Amino acid sequence: MKSPRSKLFPAMLDTHSTTFTKQNLMGWPSMPGFNRMRRKFGSRMRSGQSPGSNLATLQTSWDPSDTLRSLRAHKWSFWDGQYLILAIFGIFCLSIIEHPGPLVKTLISTLLILSLILPVTRQFFLPFLPIASWLVLFYSCRFIPAEYRPPIWVRVLPALENIIYGANLSNILSKNTNAFLDVLAWLPYGIIHFAAPFICSIVLFIFAAPGTLPVFSRSFGYMNIIGVLIQILFPCAPPWYENLYGLAPANYSMSGSPAGLARIDHLFGVDLYTSTFTASPMVFGAMPSLHAGSATIEALFLSHVFPRGKWIFYGYTLWIWWATLYLQHHYAVDLIAGSFLAAATFYVAKTKFLARLQPDKEFRWDYDFLEIGNSYSHNYSYALNDFDGDYHSEDDEWTMGSSSSISSGSRSPIEDTQSVWESGSETLAGQSDTETMDV
Repeated sequence: MKSPRSKLFPAMLDTHSTTFTKQNLMGWPSMPGFNRMRRKFGSRMRSGQSPGSNLATLQTSWDPSDTLRSLRAHKWSFWDGQYLILAIFGIFCLSIIEHPGPLVKTLISTLLILSLILPVTRQFFLPFLPIASWLVLFYSCRFIPAEYRPPIWVRVLPALENIIYGANLSNILSKNTNAFLDVLAWLPYGIIHFAAPFICSIVLFIFAAPGTLPVFSRSFGYMNIIGVLIQILFPCAPPWYENLYGLAPANYSMSGSPAGLARIDHLFGVDLYTSTFTASPMVFGAMPSLHAGSATIEALFLSHVFPRGKWIFYGYTLWIWWATLYLQHHYAVDLIAGSFLAAATFYVAKTKFLARLQPDKEFRWDYDFLEIGNSYSHNYSYALNDFDGDYHSEDDEWTMGSSSSISSGSRSPIEDTQSVWESGSETLAGQSDTETMDV
């Protein structure tokens, strides 16, 4: 009689008879350790995860009733108030946005609601909600009537800059410009900044513990929402305004400026940044710098997963800092505020929701259990997930990391793994016979 492991992973039983020749590996770089890592990653992709864990399982159901069951099983907590806040933001933004029209706004809202009803799409769009809310909020800023907005602070940031540093660092760094420095500043500020969240998400999905990517997505979104709200309530003029208009009062009818990025348009003969920044919905959003905040929170999450590379990630943050000053888009105090906001957001995420690093794990498929938060138990007990067969349809999907989805105790990972593997028709073992017959 075949064991459940052999039914689920028949290909693994024949790996000893497979011969990997030079011809089999043609087309792959012959880097030291690359083939070993490629084979291991390929085996994880083929098998899904180890037999004792379904932490990395993705939801494949298209049945809306699964969403209703998930909501009934969900243990509501304080953190679920985030959805009420996001709904208020959504209603406010949709009510003031003039373009596109009602038909397009209704269509977009319907598609978003549909994506949250279907389990196969809910697992991605639910953590994406804060990012979507931030993007809509940022876009809607242009439609907020000027009479309802606070006065623009023109003198505050230059005064803080002189008090803290004794000079305007942006003016000092941008005093001498050339094509090489322009490109060196453009790369992180105008290119990498927009691609980094996607690259970071892919890396976290593959190499971090299950659940890390949703925490990053929500943290990134909420950090930017808070930043935009501060910019709306405390509008401040950036360095380029001081260079163009001095300390004269500003008003909301003024257009934005690409500042140093105009030289990039001239260098490449395009009209990309000039037109984009001139029509920016947030002209006076210098404080805090969300370029600095985004780079910082990305560096902190990547450093959490790859501690040995933290100085590379921190170096990228400093690169962004220099680029924003050189291009005259922010004062130094803006950068400090943006990075502080990112660090505070990451601290909350790490202490409340983020799975701790397990050094012996390389990919998300290697994890058999998760430990949430910073504190380690003195009796070495494990914090294990109560799955009920589906990690993504339980509490952890609806909140960033509800403690109700984590059970702590003295059980070892081996004992819990065996119970999940051997008991019930809804476990992996219970499904193995059916899956084998279907094949």
